[in-house]
Amino acid sequence: MSKILVTYFSASGVTKSVAEKVAKIVNGDLYEIEPKERYTDEDLDWRNKQSRSSLEMKNNESRPEIILKNIDIDNYDTILIGFPIWWGIAPRVVNTFIESINLNGKTIIPFCTSGGSGMSYCENDLRKTYPNFNWKQGKRLFGNEDEDTIKNWINN
Repeated sequence: MSKILVTYFSASGVTKSVAEKVAKIVNGDLYEIEPKERYTDEDLDWRNKQSRSSLEMKNNESRPEIILKNIDIDNYDTILIGFPIWWGIAPRVVNTFIESINLNGKTIIPFCTSGGSGMSYCENDLRKTYPNFNWKQGKRLFGNEDEDTIKNWINN
């Protein structure tokens, strides 16, 4: 069985709890994608067109700084990347992470948490932005999935 790294970005804690559950089920290691500057409630106010998250998401080139922790990505065959959906796609801080490590030759499986948005638009955006990576089918998770559902998704 391949070694799995479950990475995640979580602004409110929802994605973190889902990522922890997934990591436990797949016996994977856990890695938090941490922005250098944490997001405040004001930063996350999507109704405010001048909020930090709104400005980042409007700019395709935005790459918020992250805290790069020491991780030997070569030890992993499969990388899961979890995040909340912002403006229909992955938060720009996820792009920073993807571009900060070498994912060539890895199997990458995205997952998201969202109350309303589905995964397909977001997944297509990732595949278009990073066409040379080996993407597997992503999934929107709610945190109430059972062990078999998670294992079947990862292994297919």
